[in-house]
Amino acid sequence: MCISITRRQLMAAGTALSCAALLPGARIVRAAERSKLADAVEQAAHAAVDSGDIPGVVAQVWHKGALAASATAGWLDVENKIAMDSTAIFGIASMSKPVTVALALKLADEGKLRLDEPITRWAPEFAEMRVLRRPDGPLDDTVPAARAITIEDLMTHRSGLAYGFLTPPPLGGALLTRFGTGISSAMTPDEWLKSLAELPLVYQPGERFNYGHSIDVLGFVAARALGTDLHRAMREQLFAPLGMEDTSFWVPPEKRARIAQFYISTQPRQFTRGSVDSFTAEKPMAYASGGQGLVSTAGDYLRFARMLMNDGRLEGTRLLRPETARLLRTNHMTEAQRTLPFFAGTPFTQGFGLGVAVVVDETKPGIVTGRAGTFGWPGAFGGWWQADPQQDLILIWLQECTPAPPQPGAGIPRTPGAQGQRQFRQAVYEAIRA
Repeated sequence: MCISITRRQLMAAGTALSCAALLPGARIVRAAERSKLADAVEQAAHAAVDSGDIPGVVAQVWHKGALAASATAGWLDVENKIAMDSTAIFGIASMSKPVTVALALKLADEGKLRLDEPITRWAPEFAEMRVLRRPDGPLDDTVPAARAITIEDLMTHRSGLAYGFLTPPPLGGALLTRFGTGISSAMTPDEWLKSLAELPLVYQPGERFNYGHSIDVLGFVAARALGTDLHRAMREQLFAPLGMEDTSFWVPPEKRARIAQFYISTQPRQFTRGSVDSFTAEKPMAYASGGQGLVSTAGDYLRFARMLMNDGRLEGTRLLRPETARLLRTNHMTEAQRTLPFFAGTPFTQGFGLGVAVVVDETKPGIVTGRAGTFGWPGAFGGWWQADPQQDLILIWLQECTPAPPQPGAGIPRTPGAQGQRQFRQAVYEAIRA
């Protein structure tokens, strides 16, 4: 059980103890043990909020087998002046992707899926795919796909499937018209898959990394392999075994007071309230986005990241085989694929494993940075995480503030909180080196 206590009471008591610290198997970090690391995380979180860049944040650091720092800053709800709390529930957007990949890898460990098998075994809708001759070409100017999309193609975003906001018209416009950003949909999973398969691929399967709806498809493939829906598959296969009690595609009414309100921001100190229909619908929607649709807490996601960093095991629970967990965080991109444009025309620079970016060159910047083998992935709502196995270090940054809705082929605009994330990461690494 976790006792409710305000941040003011917490600071007055001079303790770094938080509800998120009370994790099974975690060593509690008390006031006497406060370090430069805890102070650095506190300062980075408050600096990001004080700058007006984001309304609120929860930042946590796991280091050498313990929750070494946990900081909250700003507002859970700006209009009602409700302070951020370490147990806040966030939409985690694309931080959902590694979770869905882990589900599929668990099924692979059990022999229910194979990474090299065509997805048509489970998703026959994709049996006769066409590929655009040019990414900006007419939708009917296509050639046949040279081969079928595989499970691994989905995990590495080399399926040829695309997002509308990263794809030029007319395909980008068609994708946005049918699926929006893909987080919510009134369609059933079967209807959604059929509609997606009716549009051409932007590249040949296996040709190159192309960020898109691959992990959404992977989630539905995994659910079909289990003979159930994705809600139940995630809950039974991942969340219950790992003790991720607040992670789901839907927030029940009794937990909604803990939701970090969703904001859109085009410039600092201006936050427009938005919403994600699927999180607070009357009941869970049939469609669940494995690529973007989960909600979680910092404490829950930390448990997931610890499992991956610990070779597939969390405390007494083994979720993945050690070799499978290591495969997830191993680069699968070729040298040539790493030089191709990613976002806004820039190359990927680092590697990509199964659902996560991977550091292969410590001297180059990237979505994650750290010692070789560091891995992680961000989300469009501003959440971000990475795990550095060499340092036994996990960083988690959760916020609920996103740029304005993207347009076809326009890429991703300024991301609120990006500077705060960088400062958070830099401060943590400087503190552990001190």
